[in-house]
Amino acid sequence: MSTREAARRGRDRKAEVLMPAPGRDRFAPGDAPSVAVVGGGIAGLAAATGLAERGARVTLYEREESLGGRLAGHPTRLADGSEVTMSRGFHAFFRQYYNLRGLLRRTDPALTRLTPLPDYPLRHSGGLTDSFARVPRTPPLSALGFVALSPTFGRRDLAALDARAALPLLDVRVPDVYARFDQVSATDFLERIRFPEAAHHLAFEVFSRSFFADPSELSAAELMLMFHIYFLGSSEGLLFDVPDEPFPQALWEPLGDYLRRLGATIRTGTSVLAVEPGGTGGAEVRTGTGTDRHDAVVLALDTGGLRRVVAASPGLGTPPWRDGIAALRAAPPFLVSRLWLDRPVRADRPGFLGTSGYGGLDNISVLERYEGEAARWAAKNTGSVVELHAYAVGPGADRESVQDALLGQLRRIYPETREARVVDARHEWRSDCPLFPVGTHHRRPTVRTPHSWLTLAGDGLRCDLPVALMERAATTGFLASNELLAGWGVRGQVLWTVPRAGRSPLLRALAALAERRVRR
Repeated sequence: MSTREAARRGRDRKAEVLMPAPGRDRFAPGDAPSVAVVGGGIAGLAAATGLAERGARVTLYEREESLGGRLAGHPTRLADGSEVTMSRGFHAFFRQYYNLRGLLRRTDPALTRLTPLPDYPLRHSGGLTDSFARVPRTPPLSALGFVALSPTFGRRDLAALDARAALPLLDVRVPDVYARFDQVSATDFLERIRFPEAAHHLAFEVFSRSFFADPSELSAAELMLMFHIYFLGSSEGLLFDVPDEPFPQALWEPLGDYLRRLGATIRTGTSVLAVEPGGTGGAEVRTGTGTDRHDAVVLALDTGGLRRVVAASPGLGTPPWRDGIAALRAAPPFLVSRLWLDRPVRADRPGFLGTSGYGGLDNISVLERYEGEAARWAAKNTGSVVELHAYAVGPGADRESVQDALLGQLRRIYPETREARVVDARHEWRSDCPLFPVGTHHRRPTVRTPHSWLTLAGDGLRCDLPVALMERAATTGFLASNELLAGWGVRGQVLWTVPRAGRSPLLRALAALAERRVRR
């Protein structure tokens, strides 16, 4: 294996490679098809990259004025006259995100624009704090080390677990986990295995709430998949990297320039209203300014966008396929509040802190710890840039009250902010993340569609690989381009995932034995 391949894979020797269908290296001159990629988020950028690198004539449509989708950013002027970038907030780029990181390597081969955070502390309102800085990365040492070091999950809790009910966590197999556990909620599964109440925040804040969802609604299969990806199935660990500048400057603007150099056309500020089969093959893509004809289409849209386009395109798909898309739901609203303070938080405050038991507050980020733009503002103004997140906010909640409550919790957790003046604030309210309710996996759409010229991409799709969140977006984007390329006899992108089953043969055998006993 080459050094470049090893770098794309990461440190886990058990990471799995997915080879594309065989074919020629790229399209011959004059033979390149025209492909529309609808959506300029991670999934659309991955699909556009996979196609453009093979010589396809790509047109990328994005309704917003900038690329990045849910990780886009936009300039804003603060009350003090400063020009800064506002975005949808903190995102963790885990080392398990092989395909996302491979996408970013197109413009940053050594990933120098990502900087590691030294820890991911989780603080409970009861006073206990968990840390992952010293936890070994390779299972099963990771689980044993965490129990040994955690103040909220100790040896007694481990002994109290229902071992038979918990064994499936040691052998999460994809897609089998959905057949077995999609009908169970995340909350019910943790109660079934007697997961300690004091440590529930470890499962909910780290895993379940990453889906911006109430754990009582979330499929247990998705929760188990998260345990597998980040903790029990991978040796990459739970620490992560973050961009060292705002998302547009660090990630998406360089990738947009890369696509243009490959010959792609990028049409930001352009909404796609409908997609219909062409009379002699291919498709017609209708925008607000006209209709474009393409040989193939990738729909890389969020849940609401996909529903809208399909509903407005009566010629697409079959009735069951259309029903599955119409049934997709978005997660509850979430809030990102960013505050520019006139004095700094304490120097020992971490760049990112997960919180539990503090009302609706889910985490606190101190941006100047890792982001250059925030660090420059903080140094110039002797202040701090602090970001607060609230996930799964009740749809009927009063927004100003929620914003005020988060500020109150910040002052409770970081008392030094009580005297700080808020120079300016920005509040991003969104409700466009996919929801994975109990019992819905079987009807979710996949990359493949009823049309050979149409594929889907995005983090809300059904994907029979151990990927989630941003990595599911990147992976399905490449899978969508690979599917189209294979139809044209062109080889696609090599992909990587964490192992698709439990790492230990012994633990897999124990899990299988427990399953047989249950079936008896």
